[in-house]
Amino acid sequence: MSELQELIKRGEGERLEFKKKTTHPTRISRTLASLANTHGGHVLVGVDDDGRIVGVRDAEEEKYVLRLAAEQYVDPPLELDFTEVEEDNRTVLIVTVRESSRKPHRAQVAEGDWRGYVRVRDESVQTSGLTEKVLERQQPQQFEKIPLNRHELAVLDYLRKHPRITLAQYMRLGNLGKRRAYQTLIKLTLHGYIRHHDKEKEPYYTL
Repeated sequence: MSELQELIKRGEGERLEFKKKTTHPTRISRTLASLANTHGGHVLVGVDDDGRIVGVRDAEEEKYVLRLAAEQYVDPPLELDFTEVEEDNRTVLIVTVRESSRKPHRAQVAEGDWRGYVRVRDESVQTSGLTEKVLERQQPQQFEKIPLNRHELAVLDYLRKHPRITLAQYMRLGNLGKRRAYQTLIKLTLHGYIRHHDKEKEPYYTL
């Protein structure tokens, strides 16, 4: 099985995104920033959401848009690596984004509007101010792990079985007051055990 087939078989996730084509730098810049802010990964251009190889019409044009997005629509700018792969007479572009040591990166989503993103499973999720502070302190793979008490371990145990937890859910889970529950969740976030998201009406936390 080829490297491309291996990647497609894994399916979209925290380190992998499928794109039929790159339509505009502002759209792809979010994906690039989110991968650099999280654990790095690949974008397969010329593969649709179902994992079918559709190929790109012009690989050089795709590279141009991707470089433009990485250099002018992501701040600080990113460097990308490209590999062109021929499969079934179709060209697929494997775009490699390394985890950055210059976090947080923000993507330009509109004129004068720059926002941070991280990968949560197969989505690029907008960051909060708190997440950005954590990213600033974080070098790749250098989380400051600390011993956890049973209340903190309960959060991680819950998140292994459920995609997310909110403050209210954790208060019920641990039978804790709001202040204590919030402090625990923030402590876990700052030490890299969980991630905080406030894009939606109610903030939530994920592994």
